[in-house]
Amino acid sequence: MAEEQKKPTMPEVDLSALDGIGGDQIDVTEAALEENPEIEAVHEELEALRAERDEFRDRFMRALADAENTRKRGERDRREAEQYGGSKLARDILPIYDNLARALEAADEETKKVSAALLEGVELTMRELVSVFKKHGIEPIDPKVGDRFDPLVHQAMFEAPVPETRAGDIIQVSEAGFMLHDRLLRPAKVGVSSTPA
Repeated sequence: MAEEQKKPTMPEVDLSALDGIGGDQIDVTEAALEENPEIEAVHEELEALRAERDEFRDRFMRALADAENTRKRGERDRREAEQYGGSKLARDILPIYDNLARALEAADEETKKVSAALLEGVELTMRELVSVFKKHGIEPIDPKVGDRFDPLVHQAMFEAPVPETRAGDIIQVSEAGFMLHDRLLRPAKVGVSSTPA
């Protein structure tokens, strides 16, 4: 049989003897700093460089945050311009809608018989205009008589006491209102009952 190889063993060391090692060296280093002004100058320069590094890091982080905020603001402005950029043009076109609606309301039975083709053209133009409005996110606010007045989307043109109504009921609609996406483009102009409840 082959002889078993003996593994070398580590001698046992008394670690308690190492407790004081290093403390003297630290004391010597501090004493050397106090005695040697060049080392102290290097130490002060190192502290100044650390302070400067921290200041530059702080400036960098602030600049990074500013750039991110500017990017987000630019993205938000771009989205708003895309959705609401045509609001001025839309407001300018609303009177055309009003005039077409008035023309259709003014036509009585006799006019309908005599000018049927003309009225049909006006109706088609009105439908096309409403279709374009919907395509661009413009929705009509068309309150009915008897609905409750909502100051967020209605504008009260007058108040009048009307029997068999409650205060705040719409008694007349003068002009339709419009929303552009989630913003009010023009409030609906209405008359409101002032009859006490």
